[in-house]
Amino acid sequence: MLFHAVLNRMIRHGTLTVQYPGGQVAHYGNGERPQATIAIRTRRAQRRLLLNPGMALGELYMDGEVQPADGQLYEMLDVLLLNQQEGAGHLVEQWRHAARLLKRRWDQLNPEGRARRNVAHHYDLNGRLYALFLDRDRHYSCAYFRTGQESLEEAQQAKLRHIAAKLCLVRPGLEVLDIGCGWGGMALHLAREHGARVTGITLSEEQLGVARQRVAEAGLDGQVRFELMDYRDWTQPVDRIVSVGMFEHVGLNHYDRFFQVVKRALAPDGVALVHSIGRYAGPSATSPWITKYIFPGGYSPALSEVLPAVERSGLWLTDVEILRLHYAETLSHWRRRFAANRDAISALYDERFCRMFEFYLAASELAFRRADHINFQLQLSPCRDAVPLVRDYMAQAEQAAAARARVSA
Repeated sequence: MLFHAVLNRMIRHGTLTVQYPGGQVAHYGNGERPQATIAIRTRRAQRRLLLNPGMALGELYMDGEVQPADGQLYEMLDVLLLNQQEGAGHLVEQWRHAARLLKRRWDQLNPEGRARRNVAHHYDLNGRLYALFLDRDRHYSCAYFRTGQESLEEAQQAKLRHIAAKLCLVRPGLEVLDIGCGWGGMALHLAREHGARVTGITLSEEQLGVARQRVAEAGLDGQVRFELMDYRDWTQPVDRIVSVGMFEHVGLNHYDRFFQVVKRALAPDGVALVHSIGRYAGPSATSPWITKYIFPGGYSPALSEVLPAVERSGLWLTDVEILRLHYAETLSHWRRRFAANRDAISALYDERFCRMFEFYLAASELAFRRADHINFQLQLSPCRDAVPLVRDYMAQAEQAAAARARVSA
C-alpha cells in the first residue's frame, strides 16, 4: 500500500514499528536506535498522514488516533526527525513546506492588534500551568548550562547573570527597558542585584498581573514597574534594553521597526541585549502545527534574516553568541516536570490539552537536538566603544555575581 511505501522510503535510520488499523505490524529502518513503536488507530489517520503530515501528526496524537507504545512520544518524534534531517523526507510535506515559504511573510504579519491576540493565545493560559513545569522564578526561555548537570533553577539563574554581564550595568540607577518581560524574573533580578530601574512591557494580561504582584511582594514598587504595551509604542530614552524570548514573535516584516525602536530609545552609550531562538540552516517556515496550536505568528529566524535589519538601523553589533544545546537541556527539564505534574495539569484543562503540550515540548526539544534550531544573543549599541574591547569583562561580571549569590545564600 502507498503508506507502507512512503515509510519504507523515509525511515532509513533507527527503527520504527507500526501497528496498522487492520492488525498488521511492519518494521521500518535499519534495526538500530533510536527505536519507537506506534499504533495507527484508523484508516482516516493514514490518509491524513499521507496528505498533510506536518499538521496531521500532532493533531492525530492529540486525538488519540496515533498512539506511541508505552508513552514513546519523544522516541517516535526522534526517529521521524532524524530521518527528515538525513534527507529522507515526505514528498507531500516537502511541497507543503515550499508553499509555506512563499506565504510566510503573510503568516508573520503582526500589527499591534494581531500581536496582542497571538500573545494571548499562549501566554494568557491559566497561570498555574506554567508554575507546574517552569523553574521557581518562572523563566519561559532558554536557560544557561555551563556543564549540563545543573538544576533548572541553577541554570536559569546563570542565564540571568550571563545576560546582566553583557548589559554592562556599571553603576546603580541605570534605566532599563525589558521588552517582553514575561512574569518579571529578569526585571526583578536586574533591580535587586544591580540597582537598575526597570520598566517591563508585555502584551500578556496574565503575565502583567503576576509580574506586578511579584514587584509588590519584593518591595520594589519604586524601582520596577510593568506595563501592558507594544514595543512599537515605547518612546522614552533608556540606558539599557533587554529582550529575552520575545523576538520570535516580532515577525519578518517588522524587524526593521524593532531595531529602529531599540536605536531610538537607547542613550548614545547605551547597550541592548536581544536573546532569541534562531536557526543555523538558513531561512525557513514555522511548522503549521506550531502556528495553529502554540505560537500563531511566531518564527525562529536565521541570523541572515536578522542582521540586515540591525545594519540598516545603524546599531553596532558588538557581540554575538550562539547557544546550541542549552535550550534542548531546558526543554528536557520542562518535559520531565510536565510529566511529573500531568494529573494536576489535566485538572486545569483536559486530556487533549495535555497531549498538545506534550507534543509541543518533545518536538521543540528535538528541534534543538536533531534539527537546525539554536539560540542567539546579540549585543547592540549606538556606539562602537560602549563596551570593553575584549570579552573578559563578561566572565568577570558573572563570577562576581555568582560569588555574591553564594554569600547571600
